Amino acid sequence: MDNTVSTAPVGQLKTNKGLLKTILLSVVTFGIYSIVVMSSVSNDINIVASRYDGRKTMHYCLLFFLVSPITFGIADIVWSHKISNRIGAEIKRRGVHYSFSAADFWLWNILGSLIIVGPFIYLHKMFKAVNKMNEHYNING
Repeated sequence: MDNTVSTAPVGQLKTNKGLLKTILLSVVTFGIYSIVVMSSVSNDINIVASRYDGRKTMHYCLLFFLVSPITFGIADIVWSHKISNRIGAEIKRRGVHYSFSAADFWLWNILGSLIIVGPFIYLHKMFKAVNKMNEHYNING
């Protein structure tokens, strides 16, 4: 009997998340597509990183529909900080040459909102980091 642990991917994760597509489809679907994309991000990080860091990120739908309204949006800030750090740590662990962390969330999404385009830059950076993480996972497990 072979007791080795397989590192092969369970399935192929999507690597086509993009800012323009998310904005356009969110407008057409009245915001539903953005919920679907963020749910995909929370699922992807759990699939890719949980085996290595032993953590589990709350599903975005649970956050969006239940927890965030109860906490008046504070949970959304905490969730975004944690998932940004977790994505950054995973791409660093995998040796992917891209920089992403909670600092990007605070600098672009929070402070960058003062210049209007900051949150869009943050989303672009997050989607790029997740796409690179998923691409590496699809090849190496």
